[in-house]
Amino acid sequence: MISVFERWYKRKFSDPDSVMLLIMLIAVFLLLAVLGTILMPVLVAAVIAYLLDWPVSQLSRAGLRRSFACSLVIFSFLTLCILTFIGIVPVVSQQSINLIREMPQIWGHAQVWVLHLPEQYPDFVHLGDVQDMLDGINERIVSLGEQLLSASVSSLGSLASLLIYLVLVPLMVFFMLKDKDQLLANLSPLLPSQRRLIKQVGSEMNTQIANYIRGKVIEIIIVGTVSAVTFALMDLRYALLLGVLVGFSVLIPYIGAAVVTIPVAVVALFQWGITPDFWWLMIAYGVIQALDGNVLVPVLFSEAVSLHPVYIIIAVLFFGGLWGFWGVFFAIPLATLVKAVANAWKGPLQELPPAV
Repeated sequence: MISVFERWYKRKFSDPDSVMLLIMLIAVFLLLAVLGTILMPVLVAAVIAYLLDWPVSQLSRAGLRRSFACSLVIFSFLTLCILTFIGIVPVVSQQSINLIREMPQIWGHAQVWVLHLPEQYPDFVHLGDVQDMLDGINERIVSLGEQLLSASVSSLGSLASLLIYLVLVPLMVFFMLKDKDQLLANLSPLLPSQRRLIKQVGSEMNTQIANYIRGKVIEIIIVGTVSAVTFALMDLRYALLLGVLVGFSVLIPYIGAAVVTIPVAVVALFQWGITPDFWWLMIAYGVIQALDGNVLVPVLFSEAVSLHPVYIIIAVLFFGGLWGFWGVFFAIPLATLVKAVANAWKGPLQELPPAV
């Protein structure tokens, strides 16, 4: 057993580049695990700067000074965010409040329906079991309400961190874009000299991460817009709120679509009952999900990732548990990074393409 491990160790880590890659990955992971919360504004700014670097580079090639191009792109980005916030957030907030107010009524109708099941199916459903289940759910609802109340009170202290995001993040994005070459030159001496394998993995990941993030943003906008318009045309209540939920559900592959089906079905069931309108809505929702999975995703992510669904779900659970929303958002790029590192260790070093 020891000899097998020794042969594996010599095969994988006899190359100094492999050792440097492993050390760097461990150092970055420990840094994010320990200081991830503190460094989150810097990481968010780096991601936004990474996404906005392409339009800035295009404007610079067109003849504009890079500082002016950075200002123009950031101003356009902030204007779009503000318009989206003003146009969508108030409506979504009001619909969320109205839905929360109606939740006791919805739950009351659901209890009445469940309590009638023993009368309709006496051989399969027993009244005692149904009552025990409802009592357990009621206890969980009360506990959840207390947790939400305490979370809303404690969230008042997070206003300071929100102000930090609103002020510092745009400033950091501007300077990261404006002084990109200088910052990269300052970081270069900090990297180990044995970094050929690091460059290979970085080169492989650069295009994939950029395609994934841009594609995911486009997918959220398209799926959310189509869902909201479809719900509104079918006169479903809380159409914009449910459309936003469906749009953001694509952040969590496979799991998100299944989870967001519950509120859509509950609202439709409470509004129409088991009627043809309910089934037509669910068919339309299923068509949207099918078109997203079989048409939109292959078009947007044809060159991005090729991971097995099991690996994707494991990555979502693991990185989401570590870093919450941002861990879920970057779960697939991080899983792709793990795959790229495994491929680099498994095969011989590849020649890097010349720098553009």
